[in-house]
Amino acid sequence: MSVSEKQQEQQSSLHTKLWAIANDLRGNMEANEFKNYILGLIFYRYLSEKVEVKAAKLLEEDNLSYEEAWEDEEYRLALQGELISDIGYFIEPSSLYSTLLKAIEDGNFDIEMLQGAINDITESTIGQQSQDDFDHLFDDMDLTSTKLGRDVKSRSKLIAKVMSKIADIPFAHDDSEIDVLGDAYEYLISQFAANAGKKAGEFYTPQQVSKILAKLVTVGRKDLRNVYDPTCGSGSLLLRVAKESNVRKFYGQELTSTTYNLARMNMLLHDVSYQNFDIRNANTLEEPQHMDMTFDAIVANPPYSANWSADPKFMDDPRFSAYGKLAPKSKADYAFIQHMIYQLDEKGTMAVVLPHGVLFRGAAEGTIRKYLIEKNYLDAVIGLPANIFFGTSIPTVILVFKKCREKSNDILFIDGSNDFEKGKNQNVLRDSDVEKIVNTYIERKTVDKYSYLAPLSEIKENDYNLNIPRYVDTFEEEEPIDINEVKNKIATLDEEIAAIDKELESYLKELGI
Repeated sequence: MSVSEKQQEQQSSLHTKLWAIANDLRGNMEANEFKNYILGLIFYRYLSEKVEVKAAKLLEEDNLSYEEAWEDEEYRLALQGELISDIGYFIEPSSLYSTLLKAIEDGNFDIEMLQGAINDITESTIGQQSQDDFDHLFDDMDLTSTKLGRDVKSRSKLIAKVMSKIADIPFAHDDSEIDVLGDAYEYLISQFAANAGKKAGEFYTPQQVSKILAKLVTVGRKDLRNVYDPTCGSGSLLLRVAKESNVRKFYGQELTSTTYNLARMNMLLHDVSYQNFDIRNANTLEEPQHMDMTFDAIVANPPYSANWSADPKFMDDPRFSAYGKLAPKSKADYAFIQHMIYQLDEKGTMAVVLPHGVLFRGAAEGTIRKYLIEKNYLDAVIGLPANIFFGTSIPTVILVFKKCREKSNDILFIDGSNDFEKGKNQNVLRDSDVEKIVNTYIERKTVDKYSYLAPLSEIKENDYNLNIPRYVDTFEEEEPIDINEVKNKIATLDEEIAAIDKELESYLKELGI
């Protein structure tokens, strides 16, 4: 089974279960509300199971269960200390997901038991190094909302039903080709987009695109000091890089609070220790949170042509001051590029997905593009197919940047826009399409009708316009048509039609019609 087939199978299984859960909640609230309960409960189940696994390991030689050890004060204090040190939090045996499931089976469950359990997780981190990473994580899951039910009994019944179904979702991290939380979010949004109020495509990058970005920034690098995403969304891009290289630290920034919570959940759900990630909640362009750092790898799928202040004060900001112009207020694409270039390590690689307009738009953007090319930062331009992101059908492009390109005096153009599998709602990049792009980038060669290695002198002649068709000619000449042959075929068809008409006429006479 190929990776993409395995991915589709895992997604299908997850989607079937999510649909069943969504049906339970759909009559009570809008999709943008019930997704918070589904994702929050998936995460709570994960935290709970992690505590059970760690506790079992700690008590392995003592021949005690977690419940038994917790009754002993000495053991309890020791367990609390070990769990806080190792995973940053603890959950009492009485508040474990499995314990609450048993209460549901026995008919003794109360939603206030779940609320208490979630409060206890947050309280266990207070004053600890992990406090910031767990703070407000469950804020979007309001268990007191009347939309779950008019009283405690009806709310308890509904949440109990959802918890039971979530217990059947397999995480299977070691064998998983999908991002459970990110994929669950995208699916819920795509199914109920009319009421969602937010496009998943703005902060969720399809796995195959994530894979390309991750492979591009890890070429020749099996160990990365750190990786950064300034618009990290659900964190799926950061996590994908870790599948290609050993990443020691993860850094990210996200503007939307709900999605910021999702990213932190995702880090923990993928066994990234609270000590090894730093995700911040703020506007990256206006309030950058990691300005004192540089990064070995940077990946991003920023919101396309977003608005930003473009305040003149930014002309004194070291991220923008050297370019002479600021990106326009209505199109922050190049502002994100400038921000990332500033934080890219001298030996690092950066890959970013953007709309095609960044290749050819003029005015301030043209000035910034010219500066980047003349500084020899731009390494490759890779065109992707249209309609591969949820929420937008426009074709997109990957730009690859490096600060240190002493031996390269050219830019590689790849036109991958025609290589995809047509899907029902979205087009899909196949494994072979991903491999073709990455291998062509590594080999850095011209391939007829697919790629072209353009010297910087040619880019200059084109007035720094990077539109891919200027460099990669994909025009296919049509075969010449033999008019005489067509004429003969038409004459033959006319004779066949006349013969059929004659035969039909004889049948009709026999029938007296």
